[in-house]
Amino acid sequence: MRPVVADTGPLNYLILIEAVDVLPRLFSPILIPSGVRDELSHPKAPTLVRSWTGHPPAWLNIVSLGSVPATGPSALDHGERQAIALAVQQQADILIDDREGVLQARKMNLEAIGTLAVLVRAAQRGWIQLPEMFRRLRATSFRSPVHRPSAIDAPARFTTASAPTPAPPNSPVAGFHATAKPSFAPSLAAL
Repeated sequence: MRPVVADTGPLNYLILIEAVDVLPRLFSPILIPSGVRDELSHPKAPTLVRSWTGHPPAWLNIVSLGSVPATGPSALDHGERQAIALAVQQQADILIDDREGVLQARKMNLEAIGTLAVLVRAAQRGWIQLPEMFRRLRATSFRSPVHRPSAIDAPARFTTASAPTPAPPNSPVAGFHATAKPSFAPSLAAL
């Protein structure tokens, strides 16, 4: 299995929809920088996310990074910059939804994998029911950076860096909008 570094967004939403346990079945090791841990622990993060972060599973490796240069778009928050830097350092894929973060990761030759791609991969293996996971996502603040006519039929390498196309109203991804930061993320810029 390939190593992966997770940004705040995918972990936040996978925790909220109770699908985070697919991660160690898809990737190993799973790393997060301390900046992502700090964002997940922020007082404005959902209680379930803060609780999970306070008692992380054994498969999650939290890595402390030194100072990370402020490279890339200014729209990237501290956790995203640290996640990209750690993925480059570890030669790992990156779980990231934020459009600017995906673009920056791609510039660094990283494989950027979004929340929807994780769910599609897990569904393809029969571990989850994709329509149920999408129903749960719609109940959160998740907003997809990409719309697909049929995420259920999406290829295993489906990532957030694909060109956006409108989703028809009956599509499993209909109702997701074009931003993927957790609703508490803007408050985290000051960390």
